[in-house]
Amino acid sequence: MLGIVENHSLPRTAAFFDLDKTVIAKSSTLTFSKSFYQGGLINRRAVLRTAYAQFVFLAGGADHDQMERMREYLSALCRGWNVQQVREIVAETLHELIDPIIYDEAASLIEAHHTAGRDVVIVSTSGAEVVEPIGELLGADRVVATRMVVEDGAFTGEVEYYAYGPTKAEAIKELAESEGYDLSRCYAYSDSVTDIPMLETVGHPHAVNPDRALRREAAARDWPVLSFNRPVRLKQRVPALSMPSRPALVAAAAVGAAAATAGLVWLAGRRREPGARIAPV
Repeated sequence: MLGIVENHSLPRTAAFFDLDKTVIAKSSTLTFSKSFYQGGLINRRAVLRTAYAQFVFLAGGADHDQMERMREYLSALCRGWNVQQVREIVAETLHELIDPIIYDEAASLIEAHHTAGRDVVIVSTSGAEVVEPIGELLGADRVVATRMVVEDGAFTGEVEYYAYGPTKAEAIKELAESEGYDLSRCYAYSDSVTDIPMLETVGHPHAVNPDRALRREAAARDWPVLSFNRPVRLKQRVPALSMPSRPALVAAAAVGAAAATAGLVWLAGRRREPGARIAPV
């Protein structure tokens, strides 16, 4: 149980959610591979390879070595991609691809945390161009995501900030300092053993659909284990979480993207000013 509504005379609190297999049922980045193919960004071979990677991810999660191989592959794959084209493809296909795979249980938790007065922060290893619009769709207050180096409007294939493992925990601690969160009263949710540093950072860690290693750790540490298994379209469950229109998403991706990104994503080595929030859905 999440408890009563926050007493706003106390320090602020937040709920930190991993994205893939925690809030949505698949890998957010790999889910867009067909759309990237149709947009001319990748070839058929790359589609098949990402489909296999998705299968491996869903079958048993990804350990550290697998995550590193996936990072290297995706970094090389996106070299030369036009950033604006990527944002537009994601915006145009978000309804079709992401809305049906959002866990009903996760959407209910997000809603409950907001009702209790807590901020909701999505903390994902996936790229910012994918995570930002998903965060907006979910009504998240902030997003922490991986960022690629961009030159002349295109990805160079190099990683500027990798939101993974201990880096997630560091970003949460920096957010807590700048936003005034009391981490001992905050919540965190993840499916992966690689997110133990993130889970350890808060007073209320939860394992969601955990991989084997995280399930063992959760049992040893007496962390609650949650099972999410009901993907549902948001607009079919709660009107308050209904999605913005497709034209609105495309426009949001096309106008002021650089400024919006600066307010949405935590960059390595920089302190974000309080109040940088995703626009409410």
